[in-house]
Amino acid sequence: MDASTRLAITEHLKDFATEARWEKIEEVVQQRTRHICVVVEDIYQPHNASAVLRSCDGFGIQDVHIIENSNTFDASTQVTIGADQWLTLHRYREKNIDNTELCFNRLKEQGFKVIATSPHENDTNLNDLPLDQKTALVFGTELDGISERAKEMADGFVKIPMAGFSESFNISVSAAVCLYNVTRRLRASDINWKLSDEELQELKHQWLKKSIKAGEQIEKAFLQEKGLSI
Repeated sequence: MDASTRLAITEHLKDFATEARWEKIEEVVQQRTRHICVVVEDIYQPHNASAVLRSCDGFGIQDVHIIENSNTFDASTQVTIGADQWLTLHRYREKNIDNTELCFNRLKEQGFKVIATSPHENDTNLNDLPLDQKTALVFGTELDGISERAKEMADGFVKIPMAGFSESFNISVSAAVCLYNVTRRLRASDINWKLSDEELQELKHQWLKKSIKAGEQIEKAFLQEKGLSI
């Protein structure tokens, strides 16, 4: 869809939304980033999967990459409370291939540095993780952590500084702690972490359509009436 068509549709959809909803969309989209993204590998517990998505939304992370080599990622709506509908989910579940490798290669092609969250002899303290380059934070399974292939392909490792006897937190807590840390530091920096104008308009259009009852049908009717196409 070209920019002018998207803008025309958005203006039309605004007539079907409350002013408060539109203001909320405008407020939230300004805090979204694609400078940081999250990767989850073979997460199988619905509660943890859901909590990660909710944290991503809450801290302004737009993109979540979901690797499903052995386990299906199944988020519970009772925990996400609809947070997943505001995110861009990228799923990797091709048969007979290593989806971890597929995901990591795509991210690297897009300029991301892939950082695995795992206790490792060459790891970096979370507080010292550089954020100047686009960064993908990888979280593994609840029991075993990230796979050996993920360790091989990662560009680096990060750990959360711990003050107790436990070596690590569970995945949902780890994701929340990491995202709070990196987004707080990112917003306080001079790094250009915000979305482009095109990305802003695209998300506002998507979110507005999801906020309206029968938004998809209203959009189709408008396109037909105006003789426009997607």
